[in-house]
Amino acid sequence: MGYREFSPPAALVDLVECAWVVDGPAKPVLVLPDGCMDLMRMDNQVVVAGPDTTASISPRSGEPFVGLRFHSGILPRLLGVPASELRNERVALAELRKVPSRRSLVELASALASEDPRPETAPWSLSLLRRVTGSLADGSAVTEVAREIGWSSRTLQRQCRAIYGYGPATLRRVLRFRRATRLLDAGLPAAEVAVRAGYADQPHLHREVREFAGVPLRQLSSTANRSTQLPSGSATVA
Repeated sequence: MGYREFSPPAALVDLVECAWVVDGPAKPVLVLPDGCMDLMRMDNQVVVAGPDTTASISPRSGEPFVGLRFHSGILPRLLGVPASELRNERVALAELRKVPSRRSLVELASALASEDPRPETAPWSLSLLRRVTGSLADGSAVTEVAREIGWSSRTLQRQCRAIYGYGPATLRRVLRFRRATRLLDAGLPAAEVAVRAGYADQPHLHREVREFAGVPLRQLSSTANRSTQLPSGSATVA
């Protein structure tokens, strides 16, 4: 009961990071920025969760929420909608695309993936997308990433906003914060988390947690989700 993650559908493994479900007693769901976008079914409709820059609270009555979390930069290329237009938003899929509402999330994602992407939201190949995301997740400087792929920093900034929803420097911070929350969730002390996640020092970690989570580090550490990773095929996303 609670929040659980599952391995992605085999046919979508290059696009989807995981499937997930939130069930159990009715209570608000805390959502933290993670550099990803989700396709989810909640309150009897399919919703696109845009890239977040701060924590948000999603009310939940008693019905489960289910979703697919896409790798960073993937869902905008499938939707043909710049991620920057969806930043910090929750938008019904029907407002963005004409799709059959009774299909499962996996079927919807597969249908979107079968279409030719638009240059505005898919200017990079999937391999280049993974390379840029990985470099920024590892803490590489924006100028360094731009130089590696032969672009100007201005070009990288512009394209990142359409692909990720914000510029590369912000994405790097969000991905670092995500790494920190996972380490906190694993029970590591804050000082070690700061070092392993790539922060300058522990006060730097505290400031970033306050900005992205909206709560002090102590409170985040005590309420962090403890997700259960289940083997592929253990659940079906409705």
